[in-house]
Amino acid sequence: MPSSYYNPEDLPRFPEIAEGAPALWEKFQQWYGAVFEDGALSAREKALIALAVAHNERCPYCIDAYTRSCLENGSNLEQMTEAVQVAAALRAGVALVHGVQMKDIHDSLSM
Repeated sequence: MPSSYYNPEDLPRFPEIAEGAPALWEKFQQWYGAVFEDGALSAREKALIALAVAHNERCPYCIDAYTRSCLENGSNLEQMTEAVQVAAALRAGVALVHGVQMKDIHDSLSM
């Protein structure tokens, strides 16, 4: 039994999810593949964005996959770390801005 819910051996098994709905899996694969092709953003930039989002979503499978994708697309440790720092700063800002709701409730109840 793995010591955590995350099992690195599961990542390559992702396509097995197609067994229950192969037509939907194929549509997902087509869309997903198109999203990560070069466009207005390069595949390298998209991989960095995906790495940052993976950290904010706290998905170890995605962190694993997009760390590899970043490296395959030419990113270095400094760039990947900066992307993670951007994600962390945004997550902190989101928590702080919701403090306005707390302040509004405080102010309305404290009158």
